[in-house]
Amino acid sequence: MKRDKGTSTRGRRAPALRAPSKRVATLHAPSKRAPVKRDPEATQAKILDAATEEFARHGFDGARIERISGRAGTNDRSLYYYFGSKENLFRVAIERVYLHMARAERALNVEGMDPRDGVKALVAFTWNYYLDHPEMITLLNAENLHRAVHIRRSAVARTFSATQVEVIKGVLDAGAAQGLFRPDLDPIETFLTISALGYFYLSNRYTLSNYVGVDLMQPERRARWLEHISAVVLDHMTATGPRRA
Repeated sequence: MKRDKGTSTRGRRAPALRAPSKRVATLHAPSKRAPVKRDPEATQAKILDAATEEFARHGFDGARIERISGRAGTNDRSLYYYFGSKENLFRVAIERVYLHMARAERALNVEGMDPRDGVKALVAFTWNYYLDHPEMITLLNAENLHRAVHIRRSAVARTFSATQVEVIKGVLDAGAAQGLFRPDLDPIETFLTISALGYFYLSNRYTLSNYVGVDLMQPERRARWLEHISAVVLDHMTATGPRRA
């Protein structure tokens, strides 16, 4: 071990490096100051925040571990200690965006609303959530390029979608019981319809704006599209056409 110039080590043992303690991935240099308390959960959250931004900006293939570590204020060793690999980190980042959306939708408490207002609330929530969290769209686009190879290994992702489908099913059942909605509506298909009408518009906003010659992200355009989604979904739910067996 090298000595600092002008510092005597006579009569003292050379400081030994401490082995990493549980859930802590860095070595501790001896210090006269009070020991710094480690917060593994906070460290993991910082890494996930940085990873989400990195993956959303560069995709899975273009993302770099060293940039994630630098943005999180940690080091590569900590990242691998907590998440094991870049693949696992990407999977957990996607799991987290799913979880946050499912929790936020559950918090709407649409069960006590008029079913028609409940549907409008769900449509508006989905649309605005995509607008406010563009990282979700880019992460899912990146994962679709990999044919869901990472999220397919998730043990919890489907539980989040089940929560969202359950919320929709409650609204559909209430509407059918009151004679407001068709009784043959499928909650998964309704979930896909609401998601698709918002997701497609926003994930393709640049190419579509160029293709149709209109800036689709103008506030008036966005507001009109939300009204359109609500009308399309509600018209389908209340339509009196051929019913499926």
